[in-house]
Amino acid sequence: AKALCPPRVADRVTHRQSIRLGRTMKLPCPVEGDPPPLIMWTKDGRNIHSGWTRFRVLQQGLRIKEVETDDAGTYICKATNGFGSVNINYTLIVIDDSSSRSDGAANGGSESIPELAGKLVRPRFTQPAKMRKRVIIRPVGSSVRLKCTASGNPRPDIVWLKDNRPLVEEDSRAATGGEPKKKKWTLSLKNLTPEHSGKYTCQVSNRAGEINATYKVEVIQRTNSKPILTGTHPVNTTVDYGGTTSFQCKVRSDVKPVIQWLKRVEPGDEYKFNSTIEVGDHRFMVLPTGEVWSRPDGSYLNKLLITRAKEDDAGMYICLGANTMGYSFRSAYLTVLPDLKPPITPVTTATSQGLPWPVIIGIPAGVAFILGTALLWFCQSKRTCSSSSASSSALPAAQRLPATNRDRACPALPTPTTNGDKDCVSYEDYVAHQQLLLAQGSTALAPKVYPKMYTDIHTHTHSHVDGKVHQHQHIHYQC
Repeated sequence: AKALCPPRVADRVTHRQSIRLGRTMKLPCPVEGDPPPLIMWTKDGRNIHSGWTRFRVLQQGLRIKEVETDDAGTYICKATNGFGSVNINYTLIVIDDSSSRSDGAANGGSESIPELAGKLVRPRFTQPAKMRKRVIIRPVGSSVRLKCTASGNPRPDIVWLKDNRPLVEEDSRAATGGEPKKKKWTLSLKNLTPEHSGKYTCQVSNRAGEINATYKVEVIQRTNSKPILTGTHPVNTTVDYGGTTSFQCKVRSDVKPVIQWLKRVEPGDEYKFNSTIEVGDHRFMVLPTGEVWSRPDGSYLNKLLITRAKEDDAGMYICLGANTMGYSFRSAYLTVLPDLKPPITPVTTATSQGLPWPVIIGIPAGVAFILGTALLWFCQSKRTCSSSSASSSALPAAQRLPATNRDRACPALPTPTTNGDKDCVSYEDYVAHQQLLLAQGSTALAPKVYPKMYTDIHTHTHSHVDGKVHQHQHIHYQC
């Protein structure tokens, strides 16, 4: 079995690569590892992804179709698996056959490569990405640059036309700022006036063929008007909780406007934000705004991206377009659907926190009531040993107790209870006597008084000779 290992370079590589303009380039990435590594390519620090239409990331390397001059730079192949990573660096040089040796040395800093002798190459545009915007609207006094960079063998010629007529020397000199060149790949129009409006065509040709491209330039008067929001955007939007959505805003203005996104602050929530602005009858907070894109039709576009949507993101949003003459705005609403996931809360915690106040207060109160009832019953049971209880203002001296009571002192109390031969007092008389002693503050040792406690009760039955039957009860107390 093969041992697990980090990625490693499996073959020799040439770190300096060169390719002629318009050709297809393949940059190899000879790496191996176990498990097989994941390959990622970057150019000048930027990740190469599917949006790069001429670039294709393969397991064996990177393929670039129809190489342009802007493709020159530093490429890095990064291979990664769970045990490590390895990088392979390349420097790509793009050779433009249409440039002279001196131009090649000045622009690329590399050695010049002679043109292909005897092989004809049809002209082709080398920077098509810079030619995609074919309709250009500019205000009076501004400027514009029209590009038609091309290559071929032999080196092609370029001719500029305006409305299908060659630009005369005077027009060319005025358009390029007084520096016309026969093979200038870029036509610069400065200090635009309405007379500059029209269709500009570049014709590039050599013995192998001809190509052309046309731009439409429209020069408009400065209307001194505020921006206008065109189309239907922004529109009301609904998003799932935690999802991603966006608003977009399209603004027409004779000069590049400022596009800003705002979110309405609910009444009473103004204190939550450092600063708010007033628009109409409401207050709004200013949101971070991305880049404003210029569109071929002369309008300007901006998007607001909302990620990981939550309840606080719901509400009214405004796109505001402004220039020096004023502003216009349009609103839309965002609805965030509720989170369907159950809350992650322990059941015990929820139960303990959810006890109502009556239960919390009632449990101790119930315990106190039960204890109080038991104590009251205990006191009432003591009172049954006495049929009457009277408190006296003074107590006589102690009397002798019977021998069975081990000669303990027990005071004689007034109005003894039933079976008064017992030297005991009721519990109420005992408490009254103790309070009297405290009130008198006597320092002498007062005789001890013990409360009368019920201990026993039983009944005797006597039968006499004459046939009579007599019953009586004995009730016993203990001091």
